[in-house]
Amino acid sequence: MDALDRQILNLLRRDARTPYTEIAEEVGTSEGTVRNRVERMTENDVIERFTVTTHTGNVKAMIEIGVDVAVDTTQMSDRLAEWEQVDFVWQVSGEDDIVLIVDAADTQGVNQLITRARELEEVVSTKTRLILDERLG
Repeated sequence: MDALDRQILNLLRRDARTPYTEIAEEVGTSEGTVRNRVERMTENDVIERFTVTTHTGNVKAMIEIGVDVAVDTTQMSDRLAEWEQVDFVWQVSGEDDIVLIVDAADTQGVNQLITRARELEEVVSTKTRLILDERLG
């Protein structure tokens, strides 16, 4: 990845629907160059997916999960990612091992997810933080 790739990615992070012609104009290159670079970054898994960020009025939260040291966090993350209200699953370093970013209809929905996580035998601890506001970086 070079500086041009980073510029393209920054524009796509803000709005993945931005036409390649607009991106090309912004970064000072041709539409074909932008298209080729996006395709290459997608093929090389630099761009994992194009997604939608929502402001649903729901309750968003981070559920931090600590697991037993013998647990394969990749397998566990894959399982947790299948839960309907989970937007992201991050494997992290530090006190906790996995962080879920969830979007639930209300606090009761968040609580149900916390309970569901705590019922997993691999889980040794949870901490939850409600997300009060968010900005796109």
